[in-house]
Amino acid sequence: MTTFDDRERSYETKFAHDAELRFKAEARRNRLLGEWAADLLGKSGEDVRTYAMTVVTSDFEEPGEEDVFKKVATDLNGKADEKTIRAKMAELMVEARRQVIEEAN
Repeated sequence: MTTFDDRERSYETKFAHDAELRFKAEARRNRLLGEWAADLLGKSGEDVRTYAMTVVTSDFEEPGEEDVFKKVATDLNGKADEKTIRAKMAELMVEARRQVIEEAN
């Protein structure tokens, strides 16, 4: 095995690790967004968790985060505008990354 092979394997491992952390952070952000939206919708108890999971699973409809945005925007029609939802998504992504990185250490 050469140094080049070792370096290549190291980069591949880091890429896979980073991709896994990114996936976990996006899923966490979506759950947190779902909990926030559920609160605006007046949900409580188990209904919050159930709704948050529908937001998480909505992310599998198309690449990117637009599917999540569309779901939440449709559900929050009249309760939150696009700017508010997108700002909350950005805010919660920062929080989700922090939580995932903390848990990984």
